[in-house]
Amino acid sequence: MKKVKSIIVAGTFILMSAINSYSQSNATADAFSKSYQSETKSDFKGAIENLKPVYAKGSYEMNLRMGWLYYKAGSYKESQTYYQLAIDLKPNAIEAKFGYVYPAYALGNMNEVIAQYTKILTIDPQNTTANYRMGMISYDKKDYQVAYKYFEKVVGLYPFSYDALIMYAWSSYRVGKKDDAAILFNRVLCLSPGDKSALEGLSMLKK
Repeated sequence: MKKVKSIIVAGTFILMSAINSYSQSNATADAFSKSYQSETKSDFKGAIENLKPVYAKGSYEMNLRMGWLYYKAGSYKESQTYYQLAIDLKPNAIEAKFGYVYPAYALGNMNEVIAQYTKILTIDPQNTTANYRMGMISYDKKDYQVAYKYFEKVVGLYPFSYDALIMYAWSSYRVGKKDDAAILFNRVLCLSPGDKSALEGLSMLKK
């Protein structure tokens, strides 16, 4: 009889735990749903408040969402805090690192922006977004040799994509690869007929 009672008690405990877990999952899903609804109305503070009752520091998804919402609300330091929590929870994930870049850039912390892109490229060397943005950062700093290498990688993966192609053309021009630059500017014109930037580049090559 005692054995039967023990089995019943254990079974009841497991059942109650499952019910509590299910209820908690429902509450979290409901909070996310309400948060999305608030976000569609640009009520970012409301979207944050929707999540607070179910916030769990150990939840990657929760911290990622809070990082985004605090960024949209203009609270950049708070945004960085939550994105960093998400990064710490899943160090090999890159989406939280991309998220961290938004508030870092808004605060003008370019060293932090570069640090995140560098970490992303360590995990995913072929990541086109990180390579392209590092190329743009290098180009703006007039570090054309470095910019050239980043854009070369992106164009190698996407040979007929405008943004990378035009920057690869300009980087080629800046590092003295004028024959390559001419070919690339003309390729841009095939992609974007009458493109002002490509025509300007070709005009400069004739001088």
